[in-house]
Amino acid sequence: MDALIPPPALDHTHPPQSKRVARTDLPGLFATCAWFRALADDHQEMVLAHGHAEHLDSGAWIARRQQPSDYWIGVHSGLIKLAIYNASGRSCTLSGVPPGGWFGEGSVIKRELRKYEVAAIQPSLVMFVPSDTFHTLLEFSLPFTGFVIRQLNNRMGEFIASIQNSRLLDVDARVAQSLAQLFNPDLYPDTARTLVISQQELGLLAGVSRPRINQALQNLERLGIVQLAYNQIDVLDLERLSAFGRAQI
Repeated sequence: MDALIPPPALDHTHPPQSKRVARTDLPGLFATCAWFRALADDHQEMVLAHGHAEHLDSGAWIARRQQPSDYWIGVHSGLIKLAIYNASGRSCTLSGVPPGGWFGEGSVIKRELRKYEVAAIQPSLVMFVPSDTFHTLLEFSLPFTGFVIRQLNNRMGEFIASIQNSRLLDVDARVAQSLAQLFNPDLYPDTARTLVISQQELGLLAGVSRPRINQALQNLERLGIVQLAYNQIDVLDLERLSAFGRAQI
């Protein structure tokens, strides 16, 4: 269980906004996705006809727990968080999703209620593929089916690692592993070595308070693994970042 960190969108005087992307801009957005480029032309046309994209403010809810899983969701830019919050305000972070990441295929396949909250922790451009479109691709597109199988396998590995890290690692190692997970090339192929992310946003992913995040990042910087700037983290040595704390397991 993570620290007592409030869920997003608590400023009710200025609620987060969303804005639909023009349909004429969708081909360029979806063309950045390898799974989309692998589709047959008629399947690409189906995705563009039924999918959509939205610009979302930081703090905006993208999908809610115990609501129908109507969409498969991808991140074109920004950063979002998958988490569970209980009535007392405690949270359990499942994953952060940076640009290039898609998620929610398990709930969409099973047509079940979503098991977690999805919120933007940065201004984000998010893409949505309807459940019916997803199921049509899954049934009739071999390249898409292969992508989804690999996606599910990699997602399972990520969740196992997250549980392991939260139970066995100290705070510095948890912060390092939360950063390293954003660089999984199979799930998040578009993550750059320079992350535009604040310490507060990283704290939301790692479930750690901002002062403790700062201390952990300072330790990583002293070791030459990262370099810190205002709202920015440069990963200097991804191999060492990924290995940090593994001796505790």
